[in-house]
Amino acid sequence: MKLIGVDLGGTTFSVGLVSEEGKILKKITQKTHVENGKEDVLERLSEAILEVSERENAPFVGIGSPGSIDRERGVVRFSPNFPDWKDVSLAEEIGKRTGKKVFVENDANAFVLGEKWFGAGRGYEHIVALTLGTGIGGGVITHGKLLTGKDGIGAELGHVVVEPNGPMCNCGTRGCLEAIASATAIRRFLKESYKKYGGSLVYKLAETPEKADAKHLFDAARMGDRFALMLRDRIVDALARAIAGYIHIFNPEVVIIGGGISRAGDVLLEPLRERVPDYLMPSFLGTYQILPSPLVEDAGILGAASIIRERMGG
Repeated sequence: MKLIGVDLGGTTFSVGLVSEEGKILKKITQKTHVENGKEDVLERLSEAILEVSERENAPFVGIGSPGSIDRERGVVRFSPNFPDWKDVSLAEEIGKRTGKKVFVENDANAFVLGEKWFGAGRGYEHIVALTLGTGIGGGVITHGKLLTGKDGIGAELGHVVVEPNGPMCNCGTRGCLEAIASATAIRRFLKESYKKYGGSLVYKLAETPEKADAKHLFDAARMGDRFALMLRDRIVDALARAIAGYIHIFNPEVVIIGGGISRAGDVLLEPLRERVPDYLMPSFLGTYQILPSPLVEDAGILGAASIIRERMGG
């Protein structure tokens, strides 16, 4: 039986037909066009699901959606990416239009499920997965089960405070991990730093300060640029403080780093692996591994398809 995974985003959505082994057999990506309203998005999403599953045995759909999700009922309570979506019965609406059984999960939880079933978390029972992108999200698997909390909205890993009185985060708190180590935060730091560090290789690679982003930062750090290494170290320190906290709380076997920033590779991961032990109790040393996600480009679809496996018991 094949699975259908839907990576639903505010800018684009992707629908994929996925084999049981985690291979994407067919994929459709479209602009979401949230400005056209809820009904338009639901119709086009349903059409894409039917198109990828045409003449296939694929009766189940998993949808990874941003926002606060009532996972049991498949309802999007609220999502900042979808202004007119409030208490939208996404599972029911897509099910009506496609004739398929639909499961809905928060996209960050879908990410950790994707790692469990198809990624670096295969074979592990205790997993923390962190996705570093426009924002920072993540999820936790403990004893093989997804940790969701009382209201199904737990494991907001990007919103632990790592710099008290630090930069303002979009959530309204200061010093969250997301306010320091996300792609959005990095772009802000680079824009703010241009006046003082305009001679840095970061800005030469970017050509203009407005274009400077995480890729330029980590490329310049790889080349030994002093400013890039200084900012890289601040990001690494923030991540290390947060990850050490996750290790103390969840005692994972693996901490998996995904999202666009994870493409930086060893210039990010090696100093991170060195820094995390500085914040750990001795009893936790050597109990975990920090691994890059192998899914990156396909994490959204594979994570969504994994929702089905999780809900169906494998």
